[in-house]
Amino acid sequence: MNERTIELTDIAPKDFWGAQDSHLETIKKYYPKLKIVARGTTLKAFGEKELLDEFEKRFKRLMQHFSRYNNIDDNVIERVIHSDSQVEQMDPSDKILVHGIGGKLIKAMTPNQQKLVDYMGKNDMVFAIGPAGTGKTYTGVALAVKALKEKQVKRIILTRPAVEAGENLGFLPGDMKEKLDPYMQPLYDALRDMLPPQTLEDYLLKGIIQIAPLAFMRGRTLDNAFVILDEAQNTTHSQMKMFLTRMGKNAKFMITGDPGQVDLPRRTISGLKEAILILKDVDGVGIIYLDDKDIVRHRLVKKIIEAYKSIENHD
Repeated sequence: MNERTIELTDIAPKDFWGAQDSHLETIKKYYPKLKIVARGTTLKAFGEKELLDEFEKRFKRLMQHFSRYNNIDDNVIERVIHSDSQVEQMDPSDKILVHGIGGKLIKAMTPNQQKLVDYMGKNDMVFAIGPAGTGKTYTGVALAVKALKEKQVKRIILTRPAVEAGENLGFLPGDMKEKLDPYMQPLYDALRDMLPPQTLEDYLLKGIIQIAPLAFMRGRTLDNAFVILDEAQNTTHSQMKMFLTRMGKNAKFMITGDPGQVDLPRRTISGLKEAILILKDVDGVGIIYLDDKDIVRHRLVKKIIEAYKSIENHD
């Protein structure tokens, strides 16, 4: 009897096999002449070679579907197993970046967000500048997840300077991770929208996704990675220079920030403001400015920003 072994690569088995292995049982029904056994991330199938070849081809299409859309169900299994097409193709005009949790379609929501997506396609380093709520970080994380899923990079690194509102980490309770997690929460929130919980947990454990404060970047060379520096307006000159020079081979760097929300001590120059002046004419570096028209949070956020602007302009 012939044997075939298939590994679930970058797929959480609990999500793929379904509750009480319901998806696995559905797959088995279509191949009654094969003996199919799954344990963890490993599937073994036993039977005639020709049937095993057919099964492996269809099963790998199911894996591709799950990697792209984050789900499968009985209808998908039936469609993929009975389909003669190589892979379910996306509409080339489709602007979807990632299929998120619960079928959420994550894509650029405004012309400037789409411009940000286009800039990342053309440049290895992009600065995304704009106020809160304009989707800078969220779009960046979606692009990073897309690059990881499509194997353009091997890891995602998300970082921020932990110096917001003048708080000192030493006075906060807990170990280093507990102290830092509140600063990194927006990055976790975005990832939870885009990756199944078990997959995200596995990626974090294996270091495929790393979330760390900017100070932890010192001395590293970041190869084969999509790297996002968030809240970059709170970097100093030396921090920004240190970060930008971490760039390794096959790396994509995205730097996001709002120059109007600097929390640095007075008379300290923002590394973000300085960098966009220094690098504005460097080939391979893109700079995109988002504005109030790109705000995709609650409609009141836009009005709040406008109200504050009118007061600040009178000061």
